[in-house]
Amino acid sequence: MALRWYSNVIESTDPGRLARWWAQAIDWQIAYEADDEVVLIPKWAEELMPKLEFHQVPPGLVFVRVDHEKQSKNRIHMDLAPHTSDGRDAEIARLEGLGARRIDVGQGPDVTWTVLADIDGNEFCVLSSRED
Repeated sequence: MALRWYSNVIESTDPGRLARWWAQAIDWQIAYEADDEVVLIPKWAEELMPKLEFHQVPPGLVFVRVDHEKQSKNRIHMDLAPHTSDGRDAEIARLEGLGARRIDVGQGPDVTWTVLADIDGNEFCVLSSRED
């Protein structure tokens, strides 16, 4: 028996706003939306999911409402990577244009990634460009 990675849950005082930000940032779509919960999935997933076995279905991102603001550094974060055919610096600039900001979590000057925070202050990294 194996478990399926079903979703990552991200808390927010405004889950709809944060989910729409992430939908723009990673080009995913809203699969479900209520006042207290919003679910994002990859755009291609809706078409393919009926054809995939349970364990092959990709995870989603679930944004849920909480009453408190983010108070400390994330214990887990997402790593995003552009393809080698995409401009890494342009992607970082695009994310900053959406409201992300560069932050220092103690990374040194020689790292190959850039640490950003989303509009709620959740840290994530943009890695060096990758082929796969």
